[in-house]
Amino acid sequence: MKHLRTALLTTATVVATAAFAQQITLKDAYRDYWNTGVSVNQWQVKANSKSLADQTITGGIDTDQTIDWDVIVRNFNYVVAENCMKCEVIHPQEGVYDFTLADQFVDKARAAGLKVLGHCLIWHSQCAPWFHYDEQGNLVSPEVLKKRMREHITTIVSHFKGRIEAWDVVNEGFEDDGTLRKSLFYQILGEDYIPLAFQYAHEADPTAQLYYNDFSMNRATKVEGVARYFAPLIRKGLPITAIGMQGHLILDDNNYVEEYEHSIKTITSLGVKTFFSELDLSVLPNPFGFAGANISDMFAYRPEMDPYKDGLPAAKTKEVEDFWTRFFQMLVRHRDDILRVNFWCLNDACSWRNDFPIKGRTDYATLFDRQNQPKPEIQAIINVVRPEGGDCCKAAAKTKGKKKTKK
Repeated sequence: MKHLRTALLTTATVVATAAFAQQITLKDAYRDYWNTGVSVNQWQVKANSKSLADQTITGGIDTDQTIDWDVIVRNFNYVVAENCMKCEVIHPQEGVYDFTLADQFVDKARAAGLKVLGHCLIWHSQCAPWFHYDEQGNLVSPEVLKKRMREHITTIVSHFKGRIEAWDVVNEGFEDDGTLRKSLFYQILGEDYIPLAFQYAHEADPTAQLYYNDFSMNRATKVEGVARYFAPLIRKGLPITAIGMQGHLILDDNNYVEEYEHSIKTITSLGVKTFFSELDLSVLPNPFGFAGANISDMFAYRPEMDPYKDGLPAAKTKEVEDFWTRFFQMLVRHRDDILRVNFWCLNDACSWRNDFPIKGRTDYATLFDRQNQPKPEIQAIINVVRPEGGDCCKAAAKTKGKKKTKK
């Protein structure tokens, strides 16, 4: 019986994927608007591509994630590593670098014709423990931290020069109230650590696009605080290409369209572009009004906070479709200001939202289900710019007559 179930699941996967292969993909639908990306985890990097008919499906989940890479290449033209380029992995000890997995990721992506975003150079979280301390366990001096930052950034950016088009230079440097986060970088160097990071990255690769990236950028207090900080630096010539907004969304919060429209206008008023770097949409209850993506914020599991373990109701699926339609209609209105729209995690099986901010829940936050099948919201997003009829798409259809500039 188990073998029959496996065969049926495999057959269903092949048939459904073959049918989807006849449709236009996200990257093709939005090719003249912006790049469309997704994050890649270490198992997807290590997996070897096979035909779908050769896959072994266990419990409906692709256990070795070899299918994932084929889905990534077909549907996206930009990729970013979830973890293998962060400091704790790539620079675990002073003077010691491990480029093994990062090189595999970049080489595999480029061989498939994908562009690569480097993520990320300076971030208070997942930073190697040695970075801010001396041998006695005391915080290092500003001079030492500057030296370490320069060496860290220069070594990594130089290593990938010519293979990586853009970098998240500084990640999550602000609190939600718009003030600078009091990280160890800030405690030692003050607010100067941010422009220094951009300076070092630009010196290492003057051709690379350089970004600032943060969560909760829908909040007016935060995006306006970020804008106030960067405005004078940009006027002085800071080598920054764009300010990115992560976009870890929760379906129950219904003001995202208006909030992010304000944020896009606020950022682009500085004379730089913007992009969405980590889009996903949790359908689960929001604990205590929690928002953001600060990975240290966790809550205890309660059954009532995990209502969809047996599947997502049709009504909730329709809510998701409607949300993404409204959201992308807004994005299309600002197409000239957006460099990239990047989704975080390929499918529901590998999504971090299953464990954040409550571990062990079953979420449906991505565009592909646990069998790597495209969800209806993908077609809804495509229909915004490739309408198949219906009044809801007429506004988006009119934008196709505008001049298009590929980013």
